[in-house]
Amino acid sequence: MTAGPEPRRPDQPGLPGRTPAASAPEAHHKHRDVSGGWLRPAVFGAMDGLVSNLGLISGVAGSDAGASTVAIAGLAGLAAGAFSMAVGEYTSVASQREMALAEIDVERREHRRHPDDELAELAAVYVSRGVEPGLARQVAEQLSADPDQALEIHTREELGVTADGLPSPTVAAVSSFCAFGMGAFVPVLPYLLGATVLWPAAVLALTGLFLCGAVVSKVTTRSWWYTGLRQLALGATAAALTYALGAVLGVALG
Repeated sequence: MTAGPEPRRPDQPGLPGRTPAASAPEAHHKHRDVSGGWLRPAVFGAMDGLVSNLGLISGVAGSDAGASTVAIAGLAGLAAGAFSMAVGEYTSVASQREMALAEIDVERREHRRHPDDELAELAAVYVSRGVEPGLARQVAEQLSADPDQALEIHTREELGVTADGLPSPTVAAVSSFCAFGMGAFVPVLPYLLGATVLWPAAVLALTGLFLCGAVVSKVTTRSWWYTGLRQLALGATAAALTYALGAVLGVALG
């Protein structure tokens, strides 16, 4: 007797016991934080401190000033730059926040005075995004049942902000102060430890710039070595130019 075909195993294709590949769980991908979060302002604040204070120290050292004079200039540059950054950030963020809150108040008054117009406006937003008009109206009505939720949606759609999501001027100021101060301290450190020439401060600062540039690659599509070398080259150029300027002024005013 001829044997019949061998029964298929449950794990073979085409049988109910096998899960098709198409029904396998989706492998979700992840995105980087394109807003930069805390990383961007911190790194760029430190870079600013590194470049500006390295340039200041290089200019003073180029004028043939003594090591103590260079150290004092570096510490003064650190303090002045850090306070300037903090004041600038606080003023900028506070002004932006106040303007946004004023516009949110305008939207709040419109919701109280013309609720039907605001509802129709929200429905029109969803229609413009491809939602069928009847459904868009229903969605807008449901969302507008909660006045606070409706206001938040309108401000986000029209202004691109929400009251709870506005940045804090104090946090921005303190973050900028600390980041700039840490960066600006790096080129001063060798002088505080007894250095009498510029090159240890330059090497330390340029190394810091390379590391900051490499960290920036976390929020860009560039490779770490490219962003690191780019920042190193820019910082070195700034230091060289200010050193040359200091040398010229030292001769002219000496």
